Amino acid sequence: MTGGTGRDMQDTQGTGGSHDGAPDLRAFVRSREAELERRLAEWVRIPGILGAPEHSQDLLRSANWLAGEFREVGFPVVEVLPTGESHAVYAEWCQAPGAPTVLVYSHHDVRAVRPENWALTAPFEPVLREGRLYGRGSSDAKGQILAHLEAVRAHLAASETGAGGTDTSPDTVAGPDPAPKVNLKFLVEGEEEGGSPNLAKLLEDHVDRFAADLVLFSDTLLWDAAHPAVCVSLRGMLSAHLEVYGPERDVHSGAVSGNAPNPAFELGRLLGLMHDQDGRVAVPGFYDDVAPLPADLRNALKDLPFSEEDWLARSETGAITGEKGYTVLERLWLRPAVEVTSIIAGDPLGVSRAAVPAVASADLSFRTVPGQRAEKIAGQLQEWVAATIGDAYSFSLIPDLETAQEPYRTPDHPAVAALEKAMAAGFRADRTGRMGNAGGGPAELLSRTLAAPVLFFGTGLVEDHWHDSDESAGLDVLMNGAVTLACFWEELAAKQGIGDDDDGHLRQ
Repeated sequence: MTGGTGRDMQDTQGTGGSHDGAPDLRAFVRSREAELERRLAEWVRIPGILGAPEHSQDLLRSANWLAGEFREVGFPVVEVLPTGESHAVYAEWCQAPGAPTVLVYSHHDVRAVRPENWALTAPFEPVLREGRLYGRGSSDAKGQILAHLEAVRAHLAASETGAGGTDTSPDTVAGPDPAPKVNLKFLVEGEEEGGSPNLAKLLEDHVDRFAADLVLFSDTLLWDAAHPAVCVSLRGMLSAHLEVYGPERDVHSGAVSGNAPNPAFELGRLLGLMHDQDGRVAVPGFYDDVAPLPADLRNALKDLPFSEEDWLARSETGAITGEKGYTVLERLWLRPAVEVTSIIAGDPLGVSRAAVPAVASADLSFRTVPGQRAEKIAGQLQEWVAATIGDAYSFSLIPDLETAQEPYRTPDHPAVAALEKAMAAGFRADRTGRMGNAGGGPAELLSRTLAAPVLFFGTGLVEDHWHDSDESAGLDVLMNGAVTLACFWEELAAKQGIGDDDDGHLRQ
């Protein structure tokens, strides 16, 4: 699966969209570019880091800042809801009888930072360079949320001048204040970077309030800035902490070297055995429940512009590895995987004591696909470690089932076609492709609790450096995303076959 990049192929993708890209909506969004930059920079300056007690107040400030933005746009219902160690923001604008109700999900908390690794700016001192705003949270996910707010503004401006109107400038003077043509609810949580440990309770406590016909999940990546693709799947996630024990305490290596069991070696051996020679996860039973690759999506991935050179340049991964028999994109979105995200043994900081460590530990991250369940994988892993570890060692394995997330795939639904058309207009492409999301997220939880299908739309890119130093967001991508979302609300309100039945539920 090779070929040019999305930038090379943007204008050669067959039919199905329009190059005009919704010019009136685009003009409105473009007119607010400087304001979008200013507001995103202002929000990025709030260091709402999850998991750092010294930043708990910043998480509250971040939530209150966002609540103020919703109120300024015009949302009549806005609340800040406490959740665990953080706060979620809920906003509602439901004044379109008979139209679908959509719950938009995202998050405002950000990952911890290592300021010494940032080269282009300090993490919370945003700076604009070559069209990209740098700073922690600029792309994951504050930029995505502000794209939504700009989309609502553009949608309201279009509604004010009437469908098909030619003047959506901010200075347009019209009649009574308009309302969205669809019923909008936003749930922007503050614990996503910690696995959303309190989201299930929040949903259960407010299930009637959050009820929707459709969920739009906005914490995802695009394939390429110039080649839009609708995300239709999300892998699940299971984290596990493995500790291997050797001596009863750290022992001077000069006194016991050659005789003492070194847990660092044993941990390394276990991790090395976790994959077989074909790159498959070697835990027995791991693939037993993996559903066959969906042929439609597998074929759709072949149509995405892909080259190894482009992928390596954008992902900065240096080389391509993984399970044999599958393409890079199939491994990324359709196949399960396991990664080691940290290893600790001995003296990682400061002067070494030249001791054989008593403990070596690793954090594992499993990415799962439809058919697999986190609880079963946790049991399989426990059995494998117990059967594989050497006799001189003991171990502890703690799977984090509280924050585990199950995989999800968007079902066939008329709203998908509406999103495809909106993305083609928003990104000025002839057509859109299909893709998946390699990471995890609470999509399955949202769908199961609210009994609603989940669609995905985000504005992140692999080159945005999520969770890494020098995170950034391209303003052009955010604005194209805002145009897409404004078009989506128009399409969703007008598309034949989508609307309320007699019971107030979305027809499918």
